Amino acid sequence: MRAVGLFTHGGPEVLEVTGLPEVHAGPGQVRIRVHAATVNPTDVGTRNGTRAEMHKADPPPYVPGMEVAGIIDEVGSDVPGRLALGDAVLAIVVPKGSHGGYREQIVLDARSVVRAPAGKSHAEAATLPMNGLTARRSLDLLALSPGQVLAVTGAAGAYGGYVIQLAKAEGLTVIADASEADEALVRSLGADIVVRRGDDVAARFRAHFPDGVDGLADGAVLNARAIPAVRDGGTFTSVRGFLGEPQRDIAFTATLVRAYAEEWEKLEQLVRQVEDGTLTLRVAQVYPPEQAPEAHRRLEAGGTRGRLLIGF
Repeated sequence: MRAVGLFTHGGPEVLEVTGLPEVHAGPGQVRIRVHAATVNPTDVGTRNGTRAEMHKADPPPYVPGMEVAGIIDEVGSDVPGRLALGDAVLAIVVPKGSHGGYREQIVLDARSVVRAPAGKSHAEAATLPMNGLTARRSLDLLALSPGQVLAVTGAAGAYGGYVIQLAKAEGLTVIADASEADEALVRSLGADIVVRRGDDVAARFRAHFPDGVDGLADGAVLNARAIPAVRDGGTFTSVRGFLGEPQRDIAFTATLVRAYAEEWEKLEQLVRQVEDGTLTLRVAQVYPPEQAPEAHRRLEAGGTRGRLLIGF
């Protein structure tokens, strides 16, 4: 079975196509013949050594990848009837050692797997699990009510786009950031107000809401620079583990998608929202496994709109 992995940490060039043993589904598990796996900033951290300490317990190759789509080709015992052999599915993956999404076959707990949206390609379906569940987790942590104001940084990205669309479906007012080139995109996703992105975006948010916004989802990883946008007693969530210094009764949380890795009901709800048009799946380009280094280079260069994927 082919996989894309690395034996030593470094730049994109360390990624290579390698062989792995066939795997089989156990109790409560399904095996997916993977047709598409997304390329994420988290995967870059796996490759460049940011998470090297976590890898010490496992032998190489280390296989990145946190979300896949494909066909169920093996079903273990005690798998619920909602999943069956031959189903087109999508899934979230928690990588460990060679157990990552960049592989032709992967065995996962059925609680991490749901049927793919009707009428969508494998590449489209693979773009939903990680960023969709991350957005869902952020909104659950922010716990805003209809009519309240949410600010979103990094709004043109996959996470930011899902946050906007889910927030609008829940009756929130959304103010978001964007470059001039991305303004039309962010408006098309449903943002009520769009301001220019940048390190001083908090001041631009405040220009529209002088008392501050009720909640902020920080997809741009501005961290402390975004906090001034939030009102006293508001809520703030980050996507890279940042927890702000206690101030002004703001409730700080870190959005970690692993908390929802086996919450199949939430993932299934996201699929329904794709099917009813609430959520938009965006694909930028699909690369063959041999071109995985180029996919990483393009991601690290920034500015990609839509998701980059590896197709098997």
